[in-house]
Amino acid sequence: MNFDNPMIQTALGYAEQARDLALGWLTSAAAWSQFGLLLVAFGAAYYITRSLTPLATKLLTPPKEQTHILATLRRFVLLFLPLLLPLLAYIFTGLGEQVTRTLFGSGAVIAFGKRVFFFIAARILVERIIYEPFLKLLGKYVLIPASALYALGVLDPLIAWLGGMVLTLGNISFSALAILRGLVFGSVIFWLGRWSNDHSANYIKSQKDMRPAIRELASKAVETLIFGVAFLMLMNIMGINLTSLAVLGGAIGVGLGFGLQKIASNFISGLILLLEGQATVGDYVELDGGEAGTIIRMTARAVILETFDGRWIVVPCEDFITTRVVNYSDSGSANRYEAPFSVSYDTDINLIPAMVEKAVSSHPEILDTPFPPDCELRGFGDSGIDFAVEFWVEGIDDGKNKYQSDVLFLIWNVLRENGIEIPYPQRVVHIKGQNGLPADA
Repeated sequence: MNFDNPMIQTALGYAEQARDLALGWLTSAAAWSQFGLLLVAFGAAYYITRSLTPLATKLLTPPKEQTHILATLRRFVLLFLPLLLPLLAYIFTGLGEQVTRTLFGSGAVIAFGKRVFFFIAARILVERIIYEPFLKLLGKYVLIPASALYALGVLDPLIAWLGGMVLTLGNISFSALAILRGLVFGSVIFWLGRWSNDHSANYIKSQKDMRPAIRELASKAVETLIFGVAFLMLMNIMGINLTSLAVLGGAIGVGLGFGLQKIASNFISGLILLLEGQATVGDYVELDGGEAGTIIRMTARAVILETFDGRWIVVPCEDFITTRVVNYSDSGSANRYEAPFSVSYDTDINLIPAMVEKAVSSHPEILDTPFPPDCELRGFGDSGIDFAVEFWVEGIDDGKNKYQSDVLFLIWNVLRENGIEIPYPQRVVHIKGQNGLPADA
């Protein structure tokens, strides 16, 4: 082998340095002291964890039937019990590092052990504690690699290198580190914002004392507040001065003025709808364009209707402001319907109104207010005498409520019980010819 080769000479130089470093550590009292303190710290953490785990499990485990907030909090804290050993070891090695640096002026060995315990804690957190898919993915590809780099002692130099890579866009300057930090922390912040918004919305919608429109408005206000705060936090984390966004904000304003007029109009129309409360979730509405259904959701841009056959219709909020809307108020207002029927000309029609009104009133969902059932004579038809009974119900006649069908059944039964004939179309045909017969007969 040619030992005069420059590459071989360089490799041999590094090998000699490594040998000298290893010999120095093996013969150094400071290194052995740090290694001993590392073992003591781990032993103490293991002993305390083994003693505290059964007691903590007993104290933190609530009865299965308890579902209140305190029981939920205890179950949440119980999830983090596997972190007790690595965190205690991390704390104890940190104390040992301070001791060795005070006595020997060095703590590289025990500092490395401390960082390894932190890496172990991160692995346990991601693999055994986090169960939400997005956070688990973030932990797998961000937290664990960052913890590994931290354990190897190369995280700080990498951060300094990324911080030195500066990108300038107009009057805005930010580094590669700011972009990376924005992506990571922005994902976490907006996930927390979505989680907080969902729970806040569920809590607000559970307040039955509030009007539906007020509940929707409060939910939208909380959503705007949460994500507004999340945006400000993200800008602060990335180190972007908000005043530098003035030009960008002006450009966005121009875009809103020209290209996003409909979106802005629908957003403002949605706020007006929520404030006025003329149409809210649960109402059955019909628009001039023919769209009809029950409002199941009101967003900042559109209102979602569900038809009787299960279809969803997305209607822009502006249509509720600029066109005529018929609100049948399925959320609580009474509605009037009528059921037409006919009887034979041989019938004593004076008996029909009282008979039919009594039968219709027996339906449990027919109201006496604002008016009880009212049977009216409507006319004399070709085949029979036409009647109609008017009645009031709470809600609308839809797929689940068959008010008109039920009333027609009641009318049919009461007429049959009293021997009253319901006519069917009849025609009289006159045939002209000799002796009343056709000429060729």
